[in-house]
Amino acid sequence: MKTTLAILALFIATLLEVSTGFPGFDRKGAAGKEKKVQFASWDDVNVIAHGLLQLGHGLKEHVDKTKGQLRDISVKLKTFNGTVTELSRQTQRLQEDGEALKAKAQGLEDRESLVLSVSTELRQKAEEMQREGQTVQDRVSKLEEKVDGLLEGQGQEGNVNYTASATDTTVIQWMLEAQNRRIDDLVERIRQQQDKLDKQNIRIKTLQSQIHQSRAASPKIRAFLGRKLEEVALNGSTEQADAPNDMAPDCHVLFLRGERTSGVYTIQPHNTEAFEVYCQMTSEGGWTVLQRRLDGSVDFDQLWQAYKTGFGSLDGEFWLGLEKIHMLSQQGNYMLQVELTDWSDQTKSIQYPFHLSGEDASYAMHLHGSSPSNQDSAMSTEPTGLPFSTRDRDHDHKPDMNCAKQLTGGWWFSNCGRANLNGKYFSSVPRDRHARKQGVFWKTWRGRYYPLKTTVMMMAPAKVEYDS
Repeated sequence: MKTTLAILALFIATLLEVSTGFPGFDRKGAAGKEKKVQFASWDDVNVIAHGLLQLGHGLKEHVDKTKGQLRDISVKLKTFNGTVTELSRQTQRLQEDGEALKAKAQGLEDRESLVLSVSTELRQKAEEMQREGQTVQDRVSKLEEKVDGLLEGQGQEGNVNYTASATDTTVIQWMLEAQNRRIDDLVERIRQQQDKLDKQNIRIKTLQSQIHQSRAASPKIRAFLGRKLEEVALNGSTEQADAPNDMAPDCHVLFLRGERTSGVYTIQPHNTEAFEVYCQMTSEGGWTVLQRRLDGSVDFDQLWQAYKTGFGSLDGEFWLGLEKIHMLSQQGNYMLQVELTDWSDQTKSIQYPFHLSGEDASYAMHLHGSSPSNQDSAMSTEPTGLPFSTRDRDHDHKPDMNCAKQLTGGWWFSNCGRANLNGKYFSSVPRDRHARKQGVFWKTWRGRYYPLKTTVMMMAPAKVEYDS
């Protein structure tokens, strides 16, 4: 820039010199001869002026271009500085997350040891009760032999035969009845402890598998597994003090206690009030039914409070209630089973490992390990979970639309077109396109505009397999 300005100044000086002549006025030389003033021609002046004008334009373009480049460099420097700052923050967060994960991994190992210890104690207690029952059985056998001998007059004291008196017989019979009652009570306690032990073993195996998988899991999944381990450990230590007649926490425990008939039962999940559910019993276990659509007899276009507490009839169509589903899913690792039937009576069964958050997270559905392809893709597997939506509580991912109001019924909507098992029930396909969108559908199986005939949603511990 400085060099260009110097050249411009030199050209201006030359122009002035040429145009005015040099030395600039008439004078005589040393010999007394008169010298004439020298003037540049007008063409030379025009050429020089034109060159200076072009030089000025070139300088202006160069300055403008340089200013633009400087502005671009300034913007890029600001962006680079912001990127460096963000990378620094992310690096610090990653370091903190790494330290937290190490601490949580150690905590998971400690909790696993605690769960195994509780399980060992339960086994030892069951074995002790079995040995005690065997001892009592031996004593009863000896008493029965003694009673038989007395009643037949074969008992002897010294060399004298005698027959047991009526009083002795009554006392011995009373003792036998008391022993039998005690044996029955011990057998019942052993059976209940064995049921609890079986359930505990299922939880332990499931959580052990998740602990191994959690090495590469996200911090939220790790936190979830940690909570589940704490709950299992706490439940394992408190179940030993439960009363013999405590209520089952879900339908699978009823199955383990000998129930084999599907129907309405009363259960009581941990730390909640008891309530009635419909249990679907199979050859492998008991499933707690969460939702059922059969004939359109119940209106599922309900508000948030109704979906929270539940509605309908357990013997027909119903929605169990988000709060109850949340309480059930907090007891361990559960599997969600979705059963679909079309009007040709063809069926489709889909399973998801899942848990449901509480109302503070809008009862977000968390699905774990399911494939995002084919039929499974109709429900979202986002790591953060998908909140529940109704027409008076809009939590879907459509910023310009309320999916629950548009399609009717409450559901875990990511957008308005993947699935809705709580929509309107149609016994035939409506002609109107908008009405068809409001039906009960599972897009990746029969399509968005096909109204399904029946749907059932149910849950059971992850180890239970559904027998279709």
